[in-house]
Amino acid sequence: MMPLSMVSPGEVVKVVTVRAGWGLQRRLGELGLTTGAQIRVINSQRPGPVVIDIRGSRLALGYGVAHRIMVTQS
Repeated sequence: MMPLSMVSPGEVVKVVTVRAGWGLQRRLGELGLTTGAQIRVINSQRPGPVVIDIRGSRLALGYGVAHRIMVTQS
């Protein structure tokens, strides 16, 4: 298990958990980042934004937010 911010571009990973307060968990859940969701990292520039592909949509997350999303290799 590792944070989404550490995943290299092109890799496909699965969301395990979100280590954040209930407000951020709710917002990410509304965007589709729920437990078990498969995502592909398109671009990851440390410490800049992390661009992901989730369920056919592109989403840009800040480095701090991406660091709170724990993922595993799928």
